Amino acid sequence: MNNMNAPKDDLETALEEASMENKTLIIAMINKAYVEGDNPGGMTMLDLFLEAFWLGEDTIPLLDNLLLVAVDQTSFDRCNFRRLHCYKLVTDGVDFSGEGLFMSENFVKMMWARVQFLGDILRRGYSFIFTDTDVMWLRDPFKRLSMDEDVDFQLSTDIFNGDPWSQKNLVNTGFYFVRPNNKTIALFDSWYANRNSSMNEQHMLEKMKNEGVFKQLGLKVRFMDIIHFSGFCIDSRDFNAVTTVHANCCRGVRAKVTDMIIALQDWNKYRNSTNHTMTFQWSNHSACIDSWKF
Repeated sequence: MNNMNAPKDDLETALEEASMENKTLIIAMINKAYVEGDNPGGMTMLDLFLEAFWLGEDTIPLLDNLLLVAVDQTSFDRCNFRRLHCYKLVTDGVDFSGEGLFMSENFVKMMWARVQFLGDILRRGYSFIFTDTDVMWLRDPFKRLSMDEDVDFQLSTDIFNGDPWSQKNLVNTGFYFVRPNNKTIALFDSWYANRNSSMNEQHMLEKMKNEGVFKQLGLKVRFMDIIHFSGFCIDSRDFNAVTTVHANCCRGVRAKVTDMIIALQDWNKYRNSTNHTMTFQWSNHSACIDSWKF
């Protein structure tokens, strides 16, 4: 892999500080819209993302391995104020501080900048979980991931077909685990090279998968069961097994924050219950459902 002997820069320092001994870390990206905003309860997306770690089972220690990548000064300052591992990503000529509604021009640009950045981290020899900040970590996901070094890429999906090795599962790039090797580096390079202003990075990766790129590169790809890695598109049916909850199938930060607050309240009811054999159900994600109405 390239850059293994490159002089240490700010990014390498940040990666070293956040990573585990085996060069594995957690990466999330933030901007001004995620750390500020007129949201219900005065909560921000970042507040709720971090709150889930505090309310989850065996998740607090994972904050030591979280690197927040800020794409503007406001979010970088907020990250440092919280005394977290922080890195400021500078993209010349592009302002990523705004919300960037799903499939807006700025949203698409930010997603492609993310792919390029994460490819650089692979070239530096780091394994990582990438997580959107609208993913609530309720249990330690490493316990549900395959630690087999032969598995190159593990992806969440909006709809799981029951077979973790089936490439008929739909790609969701809001949460995935990737190992650094020549195959995954080639994937991220090809992914970025195929960037398209009218297509976000998730749609492009789905297209590449369907065209056989995973197989051509010899990648071993595993898809995650939504019982463990769920989202608002389809809820996990089992509170005893759910590991992450993604506020997907939702448009806009305010709607996400509204329903994430309610989802964490549901989790708290479960966590504080003395009878975990009873059936718990998630509340309706009404704000997210309504967010698609124009």
